[in-house]
Amino acid sequence: MRILITGAAGFLGSHLCERLLGEGHQVIGMDNFITGNPQNLAHLAGREGFEFIRHDVSDFIFVPGKVDAVMHFASPASPNPGSPLGYVNLPIQTMKAGALGTHNSLGVARAHQARFLLASTSEIYGDPLEHPQTEAYWGHVDPIGARSVYDEAKRFAEALTMAYHRFHGIDTRVVRIFNTYGPRMHLDDGRVVPNFLQQALRSEPLTVYGDGQQTRSFCYVSDLVDGIVRLLYSDEHMPVNIGNPRETTILEFAETINRLVGNPAGIEFKPDLRLGSDPQRRRPDISRAQQILGWQPQVVLEDGLQRTIEYFRSKLGLQTV
Repeated sequence: MRILITGAAGFLGSHLCERLLGEGHQVIGMDNFITGNPQNLAHLAGREGFEFIRHDVSDFIFVPGKVDAVMHFASPASPNPGSPLGYVNLPIQTMKAGALGTHNSLGVARAHQARFLLASTSEIYGDPLEHPQTEAYWGHVDPIGARSVYDEAKRFAEALTMAYHRFHGIDTRVVRIFNTYGPRMHLDDGRVVPNFLQQALRSEPLTVYGDGQQTRSFCYVSDLVDGIVRLLYSDEHMPVNIGNPRETTILEFAETINRLVGNPAGIEFKPDLRLGSDPQRRRPDISRAQQILGWQPQVVLEDGLQRTIEYFRSKLGLQTV
């Protein structure tokens, strides 16, 4: 297939480009580099079958030649207000990527009668009252809080995608992505994995907000990409959770990173600075992914963290051990 991937220079987008090129597809990467990193695609420059278009998806998208699939991954994604990449600092761009970007990407799919895959998020569940979260859960979301620019943009994107499926007959798919980590995460992302790894590698205490009992479920990037590609190849139109159901507290996660890095500085507790309705518990129910896609994560947390630690060592200019 010839596949358009928006947000191609992002953490997930770049891994998708690499995976799909490796499977023999032609890939058109699209990004405007607001949060994407050109270095994530540098190793693909000049590779046969890869094209790149610098473009803002909130503007009309034109791609010459036949397109067989569109994968819409363009959006700021970090909730951290202290990061320049955080969607709190890019609120309008985030809303436009979710609304106008989804509309324009669906327009490409409609023009070419191509299949369409939307990168949605576990954040559409908000601070959930159901645990673990199934795709049937409608969510518990603050529509006007600080996180709403991302949460509601993704919820709108899902609604628009399903409208195009029902009204125009577009062959759509929706993946709800849970916390993912791995090489090519932006060092200034501001989320827990980059923050903890940088602190640990610099022998600093890891900053844990509150008592650290809030939970997350971390999926290694190769597992996530495998699930997304399986969904692209499937005939499933309804949303599918892709994530790792192993749930860990933030405190346990910090202790694991300190142990793997060998950081003697320990942990520093600070007052809870949650952004709005920051979810206290997050764990996917992946029953549908197992049944429909035959998918489940393969990489255990400690192994994935070791690979990610080595990437961060190299980016921080630290000696590999």
